[in-house]
Amino acid sequence: MNVGDRVRVERNAVTHEGVLLPSSTDEELVVKLDGGYNVGLDREQASVEVLEENVHTVGESETGDSTVAFDEDLPTVALVSTGGTIASTVDYRTGAVTAQFDAEDVLRAVPDLAGRANYRGRVVANILSENMDASIWQDLADAVHEEIENGADGVVVMHGTDTMQYTASALALMLDTPVPVVFTGSQRSADRPSSDNVMNAVCAVEAAKADCAEVLVCMHASESDDECALHRGTRVRKGHTSRRDAFETVGAPPLGVVDYDAATGDEPEEAVEFRGDYVARGERALSLAPALNENVELLKFHPGMDPSRLESLSGADGIVIEGTGLGHVNTDLIPTLAEFVDDGTVVAMSSACIEGRVCDRVYDTGRDLLDAGVVEAEDTLPETAYVKLMWALENHDDPAAAMGTDLAGEATDRSTPWQA
Repeated sequence: MNVGDRVRVERNAVTHEGVLLPSSTDEELVVKLDGGYNVGLDREQASVEVLEENVHTVGESETGDSTVAFDEDLPTVALVSTGGTIASTVDYRTGAVTAQFDAEDVLRAVPDLAGRANYRGRVVANILSENMDASIWQDLADAVHEEIENGADGVVVMHGTDTMQYTASALALMLDTPVPVVFTGSQRSADRPSSDNVMNAVCAVEAAKADCAEVLVCMHASESDDECALHRGTRVRKGHTSRRDAFETVGAPPLGVVDYDAATGDEPEEAVEFRGDYVARGERALSLAPALNENVELLKFHPGMDPSRLESLSGADGIVIEGTGLGHVNTDLIPTLAEFVDDGTVVAMSSACIEGRVCDRVYDTGRDLLDAGVVEAEDTLPETAYVKLMWALENHDDPAAAMGTDLAGEATDRSTPWQA
């Protein structure tokens, strides 16, 4: 019995089947189950039967010598990785999943991508998305700009899901693009039967070949494997911790969908459907404005907040407040906010509500905030407003006015009820 063999293990009248993995101790067996999970078992109390030898060769490369052939009849899609599980495979040395980066590796991890486009692979970062910061957003924008400049017909950005909405907003503001830039990720790792990595990757590539030249987020539209939704990068929010359809466009239906059956059928060119107005391919010239001011904070107001807590924000160039309802905070905080504005800080108000827009002209608190110099961020999502203020402070003549102006689809003209 060797690591890499397929085994059946019986212990305490319970049977497990899977691939034998390396163990850190001689007293335990570790088995990769068919469902993707690893189980550790006491070796002494277990009965082991080898079902098949060398199912996986552990410790050696499984990549082979294949190369990605270029087909001049296909478009070129750049695959830009920042980390995450979207293009990962099982590492049978450890039982965990490991990220794959170059074009060949991605095609091995997601073979369904083959024949859809010519691919160029590029690594910007290999981090968990909670470790993202402004410098990596800038590196990513530079990389995407360079790929488009070098002839990419579309770009797919592979990104962890937790902070994808921040990064997508940053690129939408920093980059004017003549081709689609599509973010995608995976809520479930590649070693789980319910993984969404294959479908999301396939749909993202189809979206990158389509006509909408904006920054989009492509993720499952429902819990089923039927279609992916295409969300505008500045209007999307992750609304669930683990569901595959965790992402939603706030305040409107998704900008488009990708039908997975059509994408994997005989006519993939019919898979993508857009249901709203968008910037068409080639309509804008390529340009990049990557400067960001990192001295900006996002503050979530809560009842009972001590005004003295605001002192730590003194000296910030910008503050985005996630206020209650129409955009309110405790009146005791307003004098401090007024002092910040007088000292040159741009203070913008957003709302913690999922739907609707800020309007500080209804109640006395709102009017006092406006008198203090706080500006309304309209219906811009708080996370997007935070990124927007970072960008506006470096790239706009009047950052305060910019926060009430739609720059990249983040603020709508009016909030209206909608039906899917």
